[in-house]
Amino acid sequence: MNLSDDEIISRIRNDDASRYFELLYHRYHPVVTDKCYSFVKDRQVAEELAEDIFSKVFEKLPSFKSLSSFSSWLYSVTYNHCIDFLREKRKLHYPNWNSENALPEIIDETDEISEDINYENLEVILELIHPEEKALLLMKYKDDLSMKDIGKALRISEDAAKMRLKRARARVLYLYTRKYLRS
Repeated sequence: MNLSDDEIISRIRNDDASRYFELLYHRYHPVVTDKCYSFVKDRQVAEELAEDIFSKVFEKLPSFKSLSSFSSWLYSVTYNHCIDFLREKRKLHYPNWNSENALPEIIDETDEISEDINYENLEVILELIHPEEKALLLMKYKDDLSMKDIGKALRISEDAAKMRLKRARARVLYLYTRKYLRS
């Protein structure tokens, strides 16, 4: 059955919910699990988080308003769930963490280092920043979510999301430059 997400959601609402939800589950489970794994670095925990996320999505699907694509909404739920898990596990409250990990100098984001960036090194740097900053960067640059959707996903205003994204980019640039580009 080759139905679009919108067609499947319509059928879930009007027909056999579990049968059609299974289509969404099989379509997105690997991606959701991989996103979870990128945060927790433990395959079993990532699988458990993915199952929790799909349970939550199944329960909340009737409230999905289709203001964004289903995949964007699902990824927002995924990032939020992973951030909440890590906040709870690591006791990481972003404002406190940000104060304790303040950038020592103002970073000029216009610095051109793009041709010098190595993907493996960038992955190392992404593990050094707060999970919320990592989520922001992934939502924006990997999943191409709008700032409005990012703000909703993180339960902050769109302006706060923009400010945190700017700070996250500056932190990554600072850490990357310090670790890999300065001798």
